[in-house]
Amino acid sequence: MATPFACPQLRIILLKTFKDLGLAEPILRAVEKEGYENPTPIQADVIPALMEGKDVLGIAQTGTGKTAAFVLPLLHWIRESKDRPVKRGCSALILAPTRELAAQINESIRTYSRFMQCSTALVVGGARPGPQIQAIARGVDIIVATPGRLMDHMAAGKVRLDFVESFVLDEADQMLDMGFMPAIRKIVGALPRDRQTVLLSATMPKPIRALAQDILIDPQEISVSPSSRPIEQIEQRIMHVQKTGKRDALVGILRGADVERTVVFTRTKRGADKVCEHLEKAGLAAAAIHGDKSQGQRERALQAFKKGKVATLVATDIAARGIDIDGVTHVVNFELPNVPEAYVHRIGRTGRAGKSGIAISLCDHTEKGLLRDIERLIGRRIGDPDGSIPIEDDRSQGPKGKPRNNRGGFGGKPNPKNRNRNRNNKPQQRRGPAAPAAPAAPVAKAGPDGSQGLRRK
Repeated sequence: MATPFACPQLRIILLKTFKDLGLAEPILRAVEKEGYENPTPIQADVIPALMEGKDVLGIAQTGTGKTAAFVLPLLHWIRESKDRPVKRGCSALILAPTRELAAQINESIRTYSRFMQCSTALVVGGARPGPQIQAIARGVDIIVATPGRLMDHMAAGKVRLDFVESFVLDEADQMLDMGFMPAIRKIVGALPRDRQTVLLSATMPKPIRALAQDILIDPQEISVSPSSRPIEQIEQRIMHVQKTGKRDALVGILRGADVERTVVFTRTKRGADKVCEHLEKAGLAAAAIHGDKSQGQRERALQAFKKGKVATLVATDIAARGIDIDGVTHVVNFELPNVPEAYVHRIGRTGRAGKSGIAISLCDHTEKGLLRDIERLIGRRIGDPDGSIPIEDDRSQGPKGKPRNNRGGFGGKPNPKNRNRNRNNKPQQRRGPAAPAAPAAPVAKAGPDGSQGLRRK
């Protein structure tokens, strides 16, 4: 089997433009039509590695151009390959954690393949499975999927993965946060051994590092910027307000003269709806996007935001990495996230593609602990350009100096929330066939991507 991105004659020494990367002419035309000439740092490093046929472990912040970094060489390989996909199969599989991100990747593939032939299928929850099954039936070049819905189709025998030559796992750390690790390991078990694998992540926690060791062979590790550090183009501000005054403070921010397009983040789905209703009552056009919305509702909200019909999009963290829209001038954290890393992904909706952006966080007195956690993570005081703090200002000490126990809690009692955290993240034999799974009842509750559970054969 040919290596997907193999291009032995290509040896990049000095990269200046996309033309220096050896990509096929139709792809270069599409890139040029989008107004891009110079690759971003992650693209300049990842594309040559993939063109040489290497496995890649990429660590880069959101908004640095990771999608094009794997899509462009993938399209180059598809154009050069004479093999056609088998029925119900695909030549390349891309996994993403959310519907929004999967849709964005699929749209990017169509954009960059406009001057060549490339068939794709979008396999996500929240949409009717029939059209997805029909799209896959004849075989496609690329399947872009969320884990839950792909598992549904695998269990029903509607998709086969034994001819996949290239596998891309995008936003691996968010996969971990959303509980997709067991599904990913089963999907990987259905892939052939002889394949090229790309794992991309904004952060590199230990379970993701272990997964990379299991599924990658002699990978080239590419880290463009320090893990979990917001990109420099984003100006970060903090506003200390009373909890009851947050809505009025938000309205005041959105009415600012320099505010053009804003993403507002809340912790809960109900909170997103309430904030959206308040903004509409204040005369500000807004739309909400979260897990309880249907796929059609989410797509309409994103399109309205993208086309400028609404200037404000209110979202929960599930959409934080799936909103890739140019021209977002501001991000407002209406509520600080419970997980510090989510702050980095939230504010990454602005300051994209080298442009500047502003991130404003509304903090009430109950959130000061969350603020300290975020500042420890990013290594600086928010809103203070000279307020850098040591990254080692760590969390080994709990409240009032109590040592953190080895289960993630403080004091002598274990934290029950962490009891089952890594139960399913055990290493498996690298690239071996999938081990027979014990029969299990289907999970009735819909997953984060809208699928009907992770069924087992």
